[in-house]
Amino acid sequence: MTPMGDVTDYLATLDGPEHDAVAHVLDRARALVPDVEEGRSYGMPALRYRGSPLLSVMVTKQHLGLYPFSPAVLEDLADHLAGFRTTKGSVSFQPGAPLPDDVVDAIVRARVAEIDARQK
Repeated sequence: MTPMGDVTDYLATLDGPEHDAVAHVLDRARALVPDVEEGRSYGMPALRYRGSPLLSVMVTKQHLGLYPFSPAVLEDLADHLAGFRTTKGSVSFQPGAPLPDDVVDAIVRARVAEIDARQK
């Protein structure tokens, strides 16, 4: 059984604009995928879908990071991510310059499709 509360517990440690920005991304993901569960992946609190990590959103010293656990998803959506710093596995953003909702939605939908395809 996946431990419950990892994401909720992490969110409770944040405040101000960082809390709001992280909560907003998580709320978008939950709205698109209502049956996600909370857990951990690669040591990070993460939303999980069908037993696989869907995404994590974390505060770092210099930015907020969205981690979709899929380099392919970020490669496929590179045109949507112009203007944001990306690595092979993450997208960086600031609380005052959040990822647009359509970009978050595209990342979530692409990751869900990837998980679904792998589990068929």
